[in-house]
Amino acid sequence: MIDVDAEELFPFSKARSEFPGGKRRSLATLHRYRLHGIRGIRLETVLIGGSRYTSAASISRFIAAQNASETPAPQFTPSQRQRMSEAARKELAAIGI
Repeated sequence: MIDVDAEELFPFSKARSEFPGGKRRSLATLHRYRLHGIRGIRLETVLIGGSRYTSAASISRFIAAQNASETPAPQFTPSQRQRMSEAARKELAAIGI
């Protein structure tokens, strides 16, 4: 959520060039990020006096959240978990815990 008091807001027209990579986004793309998002992650915005605003921090959170969702947690089978548990139990027993 954008903290209106703490974050510097700027209109969508300026936000078009605030994304990293040097590529200017279209207003339609920004509205798509806001309404539908990418992989369920939406760009945070606020509406002030009929104009849509966002912030650099919001854009950073939007990008970070997209990249965090690309690295899923490792999945282990029940037999792998059992082997890891047994190995940990043996290590702890060896050091006296």
